[in-house]
Parts: sequence; structure tokens; C-alpha cells
Amino acid sequence: MADLFILAAEPSADLQGAALVEELLKQNPELKIAAVSGPRMRQLPIETVAPMETLQVMGFTDVLFAMPRILRQFFFLRDTILQLKPKAVVCIDYPGFNLRLEKALRKKKYTGQLIHYICPAVWAWGKNRIPKMAKTLDLLLSIFPFEKKCFEKTPLNVEYIGHPLTRAVANYEPNPDFRATYNLPGKILGVFPGSRQAEIERNFPVQLETARALCKLDPELQVAISVCSEDREAQVWSMGGLKAVFIPPEHTYDLMRNCHLALAKSGTVTLELALHEVPTVVTYAIKPIDVFLAQKIFHINLPHYCIVNIIASEAIYPELFGPNLTYDNLYRTAETLLHSDKARDACRAGCAEVKKILGNRPASETAAQLILSKLT
Repeated sequence: MADLFILAAEPSADLQGAALVEELLKQNPELKIAAVSGPRMRQLPIETVAPMETLQVMGFTDVLFAMPRILRQFFFLRDTILQLKPKAVVCIDYPGFNLRLEKALRKKKYTGQLIHYICPAVWAWGKNRIPKMAKTLDLLLSIFPFEKKCFEKTPLNVEYIGHPLTRAVANYEPNPDFRATYNLPGKILGVFPGSRQAEIERNFPVQLETARALCKLDPELQVAISVCSEDREAQVWSMGGLKAVFIPPEHTYDLMRNCHLALAKSGTVTLELALHEVPTVVTYAIKPIDVFLAQKIFHINLPHYCIVNIIASEAIYPELFGPNLTYDNLYRTAETLLHSDKARDACRAGCAEVKKILGNRPASETAAQLILSKLT
């Protein structure tokens, strides 16, 4: 039996899930939690029903090939939750899977509380999800201030709790020995190719080629590559050919704090970089078929795709998506941010504005309070 079931199916959800679990157990040490969890959550005193890695895919076409495996996990998790009968289920992000799971649980007469942590991007696409979510969910925990407005015509209880990363970055204590430990005395070019295999395979080659060229242009530049695990380090190294230092997850924020410039795959990492006020060029390599599906079938046509730019409603970070991600475009854009004081100052000022918009609310603490109130 479990009081609470938490589902975190990707690295960013594992990060938020770990912070949430820590706060939940701080407020109620007797709480019994079962979960789909990643490496951070698995370090905490919870029961792991399945590792998040069994659910990871990227892109529309990749989902199709992985569908049999995903379906098996879907029904396994549905039946497991029904058997455990937790008082509440908290699904973190991952809407394509989690919204369907929440609906399936209701269909099977699950009577506990259904809580969705991190709102799907209904402001970008899939607005038809809004009434469905209102019908299924008991509580939606939002981490961006503009999301609540999307649900104002529904009865769904939507709470803006702040973004968990604002406190995480604000409370981070830098390691004064970071540069010495990794022998990085000069200007650091941080490369953030992603955490999933497909992300790395699609984004890292052009990031790597650009890093090589920038190092030839500026001999003071040193390349530091963020990796999420030893396995990923081996994969990235095999694609290398550039003298670089690999930075493990526990020193990611030290890397960000010391970066002169970053090349980053679009995702949560770009918001972390913005909170550190790091000038960054955002990349997102996707297959042409995925571009077609996104634009023509799912009608995703936004002025900005990077979450930093969406929050600010302007292009704080240059972003190169799909066919716009080429070596020439990335090199030209990165070179400007590397050497133009005007561009760098404007980028940092934009990052400061994003921090102001998000505020500094204790997101995990607030989320835990709201979740625990649903268990009584």
C-alpha cells in the first residue's frame, strides 16, 4: 500500500520529483510513497515501481517505434496504481502519457485525487486538452504564471506555485575549487547536448563542430561538456575529437556559473542557464518528418520555442530549431554572443527579467503543502 504515487518519466521530472519528495517527507515523515522514478528520486526512501528509463522516447516518429513497450508500461502502471490504491496520484509533466493514464484511472473508477504537476503546453498546442483535464483532474500545479489564465473558464483548481528551479539556483552554493578541479582557468564554452541518446545524436555533432571552430577563433576558450551519466560520457566521447572536459551532473550548476557562453539543447536546461544569466544559443535538432508533423498536423506555430523566450515574450536566447539548425547558423550566432559585449549585455538583461517574472516562490514546499492537503 502507498499513500501517494508519483510518476516521473524523464530527467527534468526526476529533478522536480526528488525536490518534491524531499519536501513531502519533511512535512510528513510517515508518508509512504511509490513511484516511477529516475536516479535522483531513487536515492530517497520511496518504493520504485518502475525506473523512468523504460518510458523515455524523443520525437513523434520515435514514439511510434517504441509504442509496444510504452503500451505495456501504460497498462502495468495503471493496474499497479489500482492495486496500490494510493490516496493521490501525482503525475509530473510528460503529458502525452500522463494525461492518458489519468483518464484511464478515472475510467477504471479510481476514486483518489489526481494531481498533475507541471501544466502541459496548452498555450502552445493541444488546447482541446483543457476541458479534458478539467474533467479528469482534481488539482493542477502550474510552474509558469501565464498558465492559470488558460483554465479560467473551467472549474479546475489551478495553483501557480512558482518554478522549482528559481529556489534551486538561488540556494546553490558554488564550489570555489571547481575551475581548479577540472583545470579550467580560461573562458569556458559550456556544451549541453541533452540527456537522452537521441537528443545527443541529433544535437551534439553540430554543437561539437561549432565548438571546434570557436576554439580556433579564440584560443583562450576551453570546452566543458555537461553529461548526465558515465554511459552518456562514453557516448559523447565516441563522437568527440575535441579536447574537452566532461562535467558530471553534480557540478552542472558550477559549470553554468562559470560559463562565458553555452550551446544548449532546448529544454529545462535553458531555463537553468537563464537563471544563472549565461549567454546561450539554443539548439533543437529534429527530423524533417517531425517538423512536418509539428507544423502541419499538430499546428505548432509559435513565435518562440525556447521556454526562456516564451516566458519573456521576446528572443532573449537565439534559438535554432529544425532546419534552421545548421553549422553556419550556429557558428555565426555563437560567435556574436562570444565577442559582442552589446549582445551579451542584452542577453544577460533579458535573463534578469525572466528571473523577475518567475519570482522566488518556494515551489516544492508549496506543492507539497497542496498535495498533503488532498490526502486528508
